[in-house]
Amino acid sequence: MKTVHLVDPELRPLLALMPERILEASVLPAMREERQRAALQNLSQDDGLDVAVTGHLIDGAEGTPPVRVAIISPRNAGAGRMGILHIHGGGYVLGSPEQSMPLTRPTVAEQGCVIVSVDYRLAPETPFPGPLEDCYTALVWMAEHAGALGIDPQHIGVMGDSAGAGLAAALALLARDRGGPKLAFQNLMYPMLDDRTVTEPDPNPVTGEFAWTRADNQFGWHAFLGIEPGGEDVSFYAAAARAENLNGLPPAWIGVGSIDLFLDENIEYARRLLRAGVPVELSVYPGGFHGFNGDATVALARRAREQRQNALSFFNPLRQ
Repeated sequence: MKTVHLVDPELRPLLALMPERILEASVLPAMREERQRAALQNLSQDDGLDVAVTGHLIDGAEGTPPVRVAIISPRNAGAGRMGILHIHGGGYVLGSPEQSMPLTRPTVAEQGCVIVSVDYRLAPETPFPGPLEDCYTALVWMAEHAGALGIDPQHIGVMGDSAGAGLAAALALLARDRGGPKLAFQNLMYPMLDDRTVTEPDPNPVTGEFAWTRADNQFGWHAFLGIEPGGEDVSFYAAAARAENLNGLPPAWIGVGSIDLFLDENIEYARRLLRAGVPVELSVYPGGFHGFNGDATVALARRAREQRQNALSFFNPLRQ
């Protein structure tokens, strides 16, 4: 482990708990089942939060199946709340709204907001643009039903982690270009933005050793794109970092660990957003690998969680 000395000391014991596995198509069914089982077990435990979770099926675009969403909201009825379309992570090949409840439920409790978490179709079974179109369908539905959901339509934003944050960034571009719902913010934790990271000639020597490796990244991008990553024929709606025009996008908060594989592409995207006149807050967490914020007993994770919530509070009409 050549970069273990760069890992935050409190995070180092977690390295021994990381399973040794090769991410490939043959193991996806078992990995999905295992993650969903763990997520449902966590949901069966009372977290003491006064929030409600309901499910809903949204009619998909013509020729596509319905899109399932989980709606997480405060139990007490209200109106004029901040609305968040949440998009789960998982390298475009794993994950579900249930997996992300340890993030979405506390966020609803803290912000008094309403979150719609979208169960988009996964790659490689459904490559781009299917997953992004599912997210767009959920966003349009959310905006059209804002009143019934108790949401202020002027305060709807997107939130995601990893591949979910990559989809959130792409969704902001798509909504801008289609004249869709106007987004108030992007809240992006270590977003997966650039397929060209797979083929970069001079890779960062201190990123990508733990949790999400370069091999994982190659598999995830290939599954999502349906073609080899790094080529010329990749849409910027698939890999947001490829977009040449970043004007008119909503303000962004971006958080990433200093040894996360996505460090360089996240810093570069933040720089380009700033040059396009988009307000950006960029937080780089020393010694954080991909997914470092998952353990709330670690001080670095607590700091990242707090800063993320503070960024959301800035756009929350209940806090203004």
